[in-house]
Amino acid sequence: MTNNQNRIYVVMGVSGSGKSAVANAVASKLSAGFLDGDFLHPRSNILKMAAGEALNDEDRAPWLAALNDAAFAMQRTNNVSIIICSALKKHYRDRLRAGNSNLSFIYLHGDFPVIEARMASRKGHFFKSSMLISQFAALEQPGVEEHDVVAININQPLDAVIAETLQHIQSFQAQECCA
Repeated sequence: MTNNQNRIYVVMGVSGSGKSAVANAVASKLSAGFLDGDFLHPRSNILKMAAGEALNDEDRAPWLAALNDAAFAMQRTNNVSIIICSALKKHYRDRLRAGNSNLSFIYLHGDFPVIEARMASRKGHFFKSSMLISQFAALEQPGVEEHDVVAININQPLDAVIAETLQHIQSFQAQECCA
């Protein structure tokens, strides 16, 4: 059973697309529930990533299950909840959707040169172009069949990306209340 008025928004995209900055700002402005999906990685995944090893689909399975459960719980207690998750592959997004009909995605879309330049300009942040290359290689762009995904172009100032994200959520909430 789901609450038709409560919504979960998964802010997705490759590393460096601005997921954390956008999601934190939006959650704060909306007083929304908030979860950084990375906090739900099992210990084995954290240790593997810390050793510089990439996670595979088998590694991600328990993490996606935990995120799915968290989304289910959050929608039961919050009008709006924001979850950060890269959700790079369609079957990852499908796993998050399972049993969560009130879940949709906000895809922070940007081209490789834009994101690479942003990541390279971060002060005090470890960055390797190869990491970004692997993210783009794994990315399965949401297609038109994924009706619950809205793409927001990040090739604009951060404030504009946040404003566009807020506008999407608020317009969706308005449609839900008056439908």
